[in-house]
Amino acid sequence: MNVLNVSNPLYIFVSLAVLLGVLAIIISIHEASHAWAANKLGDPTAKYQGRITLNPIAHIDLIGTILIPLVLIIISLQTGRLFLFGWAKPTPFNPWNLKHPRRDSALISFAGPASNFIVSAILGLIFRISNVELILPILGLNLILGIFNLIPVPPLDGFKVVGGILPKELAYQWLQLERAGPILLLFLLFFILPAIQGPITSILKLLTLIFAGV
Repeated sequence: MNVLNVSNPLYIFVSLAVLLGVLAIIISIHEASHAWAANKLGDPTAKYQGRITLNPIAHIDLIGTILIPLVLIIISLQTGRLFLFGWAKPTPFNPWNLKHPRRDSALISFAGPASNFIVSAILGLIFRISNVELILPILGLNLILGIFNLIPVPPLDGFKVVGGILPKELAYQWLQLERAGPILLLFLLFFILPAIQGPITSILKLLTLIFAGV
């Protein structure tokens, strides 16, 4: 997705503020969806911690919501290509409060990425009606976060979704990988994602076509 590459300091400042603000809202929707799903499935832990809210302050992680996105935005403004992702504080839930712990844990994990795709569908509909170009980068950012979080690498949502789908014996072995989460995530970010950038871009273009018709 193209972004303007200009040297105007005011433009850069406004772009940083707007993109960080949009990312904070998107991440808040994502995390609030986890909390809402957990509460609906019987675990009020996140609710009691005030996480069923769209207020970004309740979800912000200094590194994942501010520092990493800020660096990526600066790189995007220099290259003219928008690539942005981030994360928030993990939404807590107690699986022992759930009626079906493995299945419901997977549903809670899936609720976050699902919210990204639902918002993308709404934005796509608004774009089809209004043809406002500003909507497309926001739609694309939702898609990026939805796809990224579905990658089955700990601590991403896709990891626990797979853990809830696998047979019980395999799921136990699979979930042991969670202890290596930070190393696996760094390997994903620095080695795997750059190598599969082409297919990811193709998927994003296809989903943008489906949602927005462009």
